[in-house]
Formats: sequence, structure tokens, C-alpha cells
Amino acid sequence: MRVFCASIATETNTFAPLRTDFIEFQQSFYAPPGAHPETPTLCSAVFPALRKRARRGEIELIEGTATWAEPGGLVNAKTWARLRDEVLDQLRAALPVDAVVLGLHGAMMADGTDDCEGELLEAARRIAGPDAVIGASFDPHSHLTAKRVANLDVLTVFKEFPHTDFVEAGEACADLVLRTARGEIRPAMSVFDIRMMDVLPTSRQPMRGFVDRIRAMEGEDGILSISLVHGFMAADVADLGAKIVVITDDRKAEGERLARELGMEVFSFRGRARPEFLAPREALARAAAHERGPVVIADVWDNPGGGVPGDSTIMTRLALDMGLEGVAVGPLWDPMAVRLCHAAGKGAHLQLRFGGKTSAVAGDPIDAEVEILETVRDAVQSFGDSIVPLGDAAAIRVGGVDVVLNSNRAQGFSPDLFSNLGIDPLSKKILIVKSTNHFYGAFAPIASQVLYAEVKGPYPSDPRTNGYTKLTRPIWPVVENPHAEEKV
Repeated sequence: MRVFCASIATETNTFAPLRTDFIEFQQSFYAPPGAHPETPTLCSAVFPALRKRARRGEIELIEGTATWAEPGGLVNAKTWARLRDEVLDQLRAALPVDAVVLGLHGAMMADGTDDCEGELLEAARRIAGPDAVIGASFDPHSHLTAKRVANLDVLTVFKEFPHTDFVEAGEACADLVLRTARGEIRPAMSVFDIRMMDVLPTSRQPMRGFVDRIRAMEGEDGILSISLVHGFMAADVADLGAKIVVITDDRKAEGERLARELGMEVFSFRGRARPEFLAPREALARAAAHERGPVVIADVWDNPGGGVPGDSTIMTRLALDMGLEGVAVGPLWDPMAVRLCHAAGKGAHLQLRFGGKTSAVAGDPIDAEVEILETVRDAVQSFGDSIVPLGDAAAIRVGGVDVVLNSNRAQGFSPDLFSNLGIDPLSKKILIVKSTNHFYGAFAPIASQVLYAEVKGPYPSDPRTNGYTKLTRPIWPVVENPHAEEKV
């Protein structure tokens, strides 16, 4: 059995002041055919999953390009065309194939193309032919379009937020595709539009129980897979919002009923699934008053994983103004400040301007006398089995606050973003992490308390006021009851 595999992925924030071109993919992750590392990346876990099958002699694997760019603004049209055509040309060269497996994100948008993944899948179907089995894995913060559903036989989505199960989702996609190609199963995909846009972390109830339950349902009563697409609120796109996908073994009617039932259960969670979001000063005050550290504070909306720059100074400046000690912040994106720190060297003291360079709503730059604690070339942090590049990085100290500055935009995933720069996270009273929830899996075990700070500005965080122009249907909370006109 001949199987082709490739991956193109990024998450596009159409409200961001950033733009994405080919260099963003090169800096984050770019592996030409055969060069994918043994360790998976967030959206390319299908590669190691299929390599295992190839080593067992089950398949002949033909690898295409795998690439990922840190979430940001619109991908320019030239870059999208280059990456799309690169993978499609590789698929043509691989023909004939029995199956195509793609590692995608699901929220990639380019100038002139709102549905990059749908366009890629449609072309892949045309090239591979109607009899080839096509499967893809997706991030839940994506947009599920009719074009994608029409061209896919198998779709799996990470169930967890934080996405600690991305390897499992890639393996499930590969397994279902191969079973389909061998004629062992006949996947029937059922989709229910929940018509909701909310924050749905699975690290807490009610989503924790929901995910545990749908996991238990898979493999029973002809249910092959159940996935929840959360949606990605920072994109002006027609298919915005949450959807449920149930794949059954040739039981379409049962899948339709179950998808609706589960979808309406998720709809009942609206407005109560997210954690308590605190005003910045209150979050810092609570952390300072807590009897022991480290208290982890998520700077939830200055999260590069949501496509914003990640250079907001608001939380850092507030910690300084409050005179707090034992604070570490990171990662804060500022390539220029990193360059100056590397030029000065570890141990140097200098007047440095850092942060606040790309957005009028993310705070002013901080000008201060700083001590350079550490400089590292090609720094990294971990995210489960994946290695996330930070680029050249530096750790600085100003007052009682240590700051990790990075040159490759990235959100905070793990405490090693601090320890790899010489900062002991366990010695700190407060750790301020630029992340919405992906930090949770690695930081929760060391945290005495986890708080979420809502800094208004950097991210379009309220669907009611985001000013979407392309929505084609009502969704909550833009509309209070978007299912009112449905005939049940």
C-alpha cells in the first residue's frame, strides 16, 4: 500500500498587525521530504505515526514537506501558493497512491484564500483520485468547512486543550486511514454545527468530563471517532465556531443523531467552561498574597499561539510598578532587544528598551537599566514530545522581575522556557506566562496556584464586539439563541 504524507500548518489571526511569509515557516519549522525529525511537531504527528507502520512493512511511505509557522497574521498569497504547489507537486510525483494523510491546523488563511486547507484537500482529491483514502488531523481551534468534509474520508482533531494529545490524534488519523484503505471499515462522517464560539479548556470541568466520555465511546457501537472543533475566534471567516464530528462505521443515521446530541451538550456549556479571568492588578495582588510560590499567571490574550505579537508590556510594567519581587515573565518577543543583549554579553548592565513595539494596545516599551542574566543561541522550550524554537534569546533582570526575551515568536509551553535561560522557575514567587492554556500541562505540576489575567487589547477576545464581516449564520454569543429557527 502506497501512502503519501505531508503537513502545512499555521493559525491565522486576521485581526493581528502581523503578516506571515515564507521566512516565518523557515524559522518555526520546515522539513523537506525525508527530513522530518523523529520527534513530532504539533501538526505533523502523522509523520512518526506512519513511519512506524512503514517500519513494520505495512505500507510504502512517500514523505512530502512538513512545515509550520507560529500563529500570526494573514499568509501572503505568494507564500501560500509556494507551499501548496510544493506539496501537490510531491503528491503528483508519488502517484499512484492508495492513501493521502495530511497534518494540518485548520485555521490557515492567506490573502485571497479564506480556506487554505479546503483548497489543498480539494486539489489533493483531484490528483489522488476518487478511490484514494484521504485523511487529515486538525487542531481544534480551526474552521470546519463543507469543502474539507466533502474531500476527506477521515478527520481527527486533538481532543485536549492544552493540546497534550496531538500525537494520539496523529496516530488515530493514520490508523483509520489505513484500516479504510484495507477495506476493514467504511467511515461515515456526520457533522453538527454547534453555532457557538467560546473558550473551552479541557483542564477543568465541564469539558474535562465531556472529553473523558467521548473517549470512552470511541470503539463502541460502530463509533470510530468523535471530535470537537472549538473554532478560532480571532479570524473573520464564514465558518467560525464550534462543530462536532462523529465518524461511524457505515452508520450515518446513528452518527447524525449522536453528533446533534453531543453538540447540544457542548452548547449547554456556553459561558461557563472558561476559567475565571481576573483584571491584571487583581491577578498580581492575589499571587503576591499567596503564601507560597510559584503562582503561575497566564497572560491569556497576549498569547503568540493566538497570532498576536507577544510583546505586550502591560503585566511586566504593572509588576514593576507594584514593587513585586521574585517575578519571572516570558516569553516576550523582541528580536532587537535580544540582539543588543547578545552584543553586550552575560553579566553586562545596560540601558535597554524592550517590548511594546508592534501594537498600540499592548503597552509602551519599557526603558530601564537591566542586568543580562543569560544569552542563548537557538534557544528552545519543550511541548510534550515536541521541541519549540525560541530563536536567539536572553534573560534580563529589572528590579525584582526577570524577563525572557526571544527572537522567534512563541507562547509559553513549559517551565524550561525559564530554566533553559538560567532562571529557576521553582525559586520564583510569580511566573507570568504568555499563553492561554497550553502552559497548563507542564506548569500545573509545579504551581501552587494557577491564575488567568485578562489584559484587554492584544487579542480580539469577545465575539460580540470583534466586528466579523463574513459570518453566514448566527452563533452564540453574537446571537443569544442561534438554534431558535431550527426544525428539530
